[in-house]
Amino acid sequence: MTILRHLTILGSTGSIGESTLDVVARHPNRFKVTALTANNNIEKMLEQCQRFQPRYAVMLDVASAEQLAKMLKVASLDTEVLSGVESLEKVASLPEIDMVMAAIVGAAGIRPTFAAARTGKLVLLANKETLVMAGRIFMDLVKDHHATLLPIDSEHNAIYQSLPHQFNGDFSAQGVSHILLTASGGPFRERSVASLEQVTPEQACAHPNWDMGRKISVDSATMMNKGLEVIEAHWLFSAAPEKIQVVIHPQSVIHSMVQYIDGSVLAQLGNPDMRTPIAHAMAYPERIDSGVEPLNMFDVAHLDFESPDFERFPCLRLAYDALSMGGNMPAILNAANEIAVEAFLDEQMPFTAIPFMIEHAMKQVKHEEISALDDVLSADASARDVAREWLKRLKP
Repeated sequence: MTILRHLTILGSTGSIGESTLDVVARHPNRFKVTALTANNNIEKMLEQCQRFQPRYAVMLDVASAEQLAKMLKVASLDTEVLSGVESLEKVASLPEIDMVMAAIVGAAGIRPTFAAARTGKLVLLANKETLVMAGRIFMDLVKDHHATLLPIDSEHNAIYQSLPHQFNGDFSAQGVSHILLTASGGPFRERSVASLEQVTPEQACAHPNWDMGRKISVDSATMMNKGLEVIEAHWLFSAAPEKIQVVIHPQSVIHSMVQYIDGSVLAQLGNPDMRTPIAHAMAYPERIDSGVEPLNMFDVAHLDFESPDFERFPCLRLAYDALSMGGNMPAILNAANEIAVEAFLDEQMPFTAIPFMIEHAMKQVKHEEISALDDVLSADASARDVAREWLKRLKP
């Protein structure tokens, strides 16, 4: 008998949230949406509420919540509208919730993701910042409260599928040599380094393989996205930095690989569609239809691999540096990157200035150990302040 699982989607109007709802719609006997959350996309949230009729809808923006409530009343829907971070935490920890899709982009997603883990939920983790900024604290929380954590990033989900069953983090005991984290290389893999100064936001957001939000698309163009994934992989799989190797694979067909000490390499392949890892995690350990077209190996024809160029992608180097330094440094890296990407998208600084802003913040904010979430958030705030001051000096 199929058990109905109740779901909260943190960030339902983003690309991951929409893909999650697509999987839910294909399996109404398996999944029931109890809560949806968004920042301020009222129109899309209204459509989702009309279709899935959740018990709760949370808007981070108070004015948006008030407007949504009026629209839902006109539509005669019983969905209760809430607002603010505390409400995000509430719907992530409701007693009736079985699983939480943590798909809010940025540091705003940390607190509700922590709330889900603290109440022992099945956490489907698509929010990079939770592990990048507070990896040790979050992993301890998952363990202490007997939560279950499944990765949604296509790369980490691929690694999860390629590792031994019940992998416990001991590489040597389970015969694991390296994690091979694949990267598309983004839209500027073959463009001259000198020409990157002239890159526009539209060009940076034009990912060759994946349909993603603007911030993540820019991170892919700088390969900071892959750097953040290196940090995530460290925490998810207890992998030392030198055990995580980034491999540029332009076709994005192999989503990642695991190399074993006997010479074997296990890989997970599939078309570049986030519904595959989402469906895998939502139904785990079962397999369900995700709506993704099967991979046709004859259409793929060939697979290419390259080593990353740190001159072209200095953000990747900075991420490895932050991971090696530890403590609050990954949080500083992430915060400065968010400010840098926002400034670039707003055309306040060139694409090539992004790593310079990040490196400046990493040098200016004091390197300290972290023992609580407040330490992480303090480092985040300090790095943002430093990055904004740097941006002011950059402007003519």
